[in-house]
Amino acid sequence: QVQLVESGGGLVQAGGSLRLSCAASGRAVSSYGMGWFRQAPGKEREFVAAINWSGDSTYYTDSQKGRFTISRDNAKNTVYLHMNVLKPEDTAVYYCAAKPGWGFGGYDYWGQGTQVTVSS
Repeated sequence: QVQLVESGGGLVQAGGSLRLSCAASGRAVSSYGMGWFRQAPGKEREFVAAINWSGDSTYYTDSQKGRFTISRDNAKNTVYLHMNVLKPEDTAVYYCAAKPGWGFGGYDYWGQGTQVTVSS
């Protein structure tokens, strides 16, 4: 079992930055790929970014590329999502997820989410 706890969400003005954290615990969690997803009100959950177990491979959707950066610190069992130049359309609940391997789908474990609100 893997447990994931997100933190770092909040209210920020458009153009601002936030750093989300996802603390992971459980067996062999440092060997798992990690991802960030988000769900805006009335919309389906969507993929944001992913990182492999070692941190040397990352993947983003086009809308986040250049603004968001995913990283991980395996010594701390923590994954981060650095978000810059935030836009009101980035407002959503952000979730981290874990899976063996890595990619943009098929995640087995999920956190409870953290709210990000971007004001215009």
